Amino acid sequence: MTYNVLIINGPNLNMLGMREPDIYGPQTLNDLNQFCIESAEDINMQVSCFQSNHEGELIEKIQTADESFDAIIINAAAYSHTSIALYDALKLCPLPFIEVHLSNIYARDAFRHKSLISPLAKGVLCGFGQIGYSLALTAIKDILVSRED
Repeated sequence: MTYNVLIINGPNLNMLGMREPDIYGPQTLNDLNQFCIESAEDINMQVSCFQSNHEGELIEKIQTADESFDAIIINAAAYSHTSIALYDALKLCPLPFIEVHLSNIYARDAFRHKSLISPLAKGVLCGFGQIGYSLALTAIKDILVSRED
């Protein structure tokens, strides 16, 4: 069975490649999206990538995700630490999700150490760069397969 996964990237991730490459790496968002598509194909999955700098657009995408997708991988970026509205949308969503961060949020500013959405996630990956998305895809596939058993 092929699973469809929604990959959501939040604010400022459209600036990858230009924004602090020493922290986020040299890859652009397009590079990251292509990496995710290829990683998903390698394990017989499909992904759709979505990025927005607007909290409301992210929430609307989450609210309708169960119509087309089996799971979510989300890098909510700064909204991870600040958005109760995003937390509420994910709490209402029936799909399993994994939280991903390119950087190690615990090695950065203290305000980044707490993610409001982490308690809702099936798991959290941070600090592995784009490989974290591939790891999340493998993990979410295992979660989905185990639900069918």
